[in-house]
Amino acid sequence: MKKRDKAVYLDYSATTPVDPRVAQKMSRCLLTDGDFGNPASTSHVYGWDAAELVDEAREHVADLLNADPREIVWTSGATESDNLAVKGVAESFGSGHIVTSSYEHKAVLDTVAYLETRGFEATYVVPGRDGVVPADAVAEAIRPDTRIVSVMHANNEVGVVNDIAALARICRERDVVFHTDAAQSAGKVPIDVAVDPIDLISLSGHKIYGPKGIGVLYVRREPPVPLVAQIHGGGHERGMRSGTLATHQIVGMGEACRIARLELEREGQRIRELRDRLWSHLRQIPGSSVNGSLESRLDGNLNVAFAGVDGETLLMALNDVAVSSGSACTSATVEPSYVLREMGLADDLASSSLRFTVGRFTTEDDVDFAGQRVAQVVQTLLGESL
Repeated sequence: MKKRDKAVYLDYSATTPVDPRVAQKMSRCLLTDGDFGNPASTSHVYGWDAAELVDEAREHVADLLNADPREIVWTSGATESDNLAVKGVAESFGSGHIVTSSYEHKAVLDTVAYLETRGFEATYVVPGRDGVVPADAVAEAIRPDTRIVSVMHANNEVGVVNDIAALARICRERDVVFHTDAAQSAGKVPIDVAVDPIDLISLSGHKIYGPKGIGVLYVRREPPVPLVAQIHGGGHERGMRSGTLATHQIVGMGEACRIARLELEREGQRIRELRDRLWSHLRQIPGSSVNGSLESRLDGNLNVAFAGVDGETLLMALNDVAVSSGSACTSATVEPSYVLREMGLADDLASSSLRFTVGRFTTEDDVDFAGQRVAQVVQTLLGESL
C-alpha cells in the first residue's frame, strides 16, 4: 500500500476545513483596506459597510432555512445556541418540565442537567436500536407543564436523522416549544421552517466549511418564542445575545450557508457515493457492522463496529487515517460511547466502534486508502488477540 505524506481526513463530523471561497470572503473583513469596522458603529462608513455585510450573511443563513432574516441570532457556536435555546425558554417560565433524548450532544444534556439542579424536571427519551428517537415516545413524555422539547436533527456520532417535522408538529399541537440541534444536519439535509413548525434551531459554522467560533440560533417570530437572554451587555441581536459582532466570522458563516444551499443536492449525492464506496471496503472485514440505520442517516456518516477489536487500540494504530471513536475519555478510564450505549449496543461492541465521516474534499483515493488500511490493521489486531 502506497504511503501517504499526510493522514487521510475522515472526521468531518468533528470539524470541517474552511472552504477557500469562504476564507477569501472572510479575509476582506480583517485588514485596514477591508471591511473591518464594528457593525454597531452607526456614525461612519466603516460601520455601515460592516453592518451591510452582516445583513447579507444573515440573509444567506435565513435562505438555508427558508426563514425570515430577523429570525437569525448570531452566537459563538452551536453550544451557545443550545444553551440560549434550552435555558432561555426554561428560565422564561421559571419552573416546569423538559423533554429531550438520552443521546443528545453534551451541550444539551449538560444544560438540561444544570436546569434540573435549579428545580426543573426532565424526561430523557431513549432512541431505538436504529438510532431514531421515536416520535410517539416523545409525545408520551410531554406533560401539561412541559416547557420545551429538545431533540437533535442528526446525531453527531451515528449520523442518524430524526423526523423533526413530526416532532415539531406534536409540540405545536401541545403548545410546547420545540428546539433542535441541527449542527450536523444543516447544509446536508433540507430544513424548511416555513413548512415545519420548528421554533428554535441551533447551527454551527465549522460543521459546514465555515470558521470556528460562530453559530446561529434560529428563533421563530410567529408565534413568538419566550426566551431569556443568557449574555447581557449592550442589547445586541434584538436583546437576545449581547456582544460586538465578529464581522469576519459572520461573513464566513453566511458564505458557507450560501454555498451549502446551492450545492446541497449535488454534493450530497457525491458524498453518499463516497460513503458507500468506503462501506464496500469495510463491510468485507469479518465482524464489521454499521451502528444505526444505514438508510436514515447523513450522507457522509459511517459508524462501524469491529467485533473483537478495541476501538481505542485501532484508533491509535490508524495514524495515517484521521477518524474518531466517540469514546468519552477521563483521566483514569476510557468509557464506551454513551450514544451507542443508549442505542442498546453492548459495551464490547460500543468499545469496538469508530466513526468515519467523508466530506467536501474527500476523494475516491482517500476512501480506498482508508478502507484498505483499516482492513489491514484490524486483521493484524485480530491476529494478535488469538
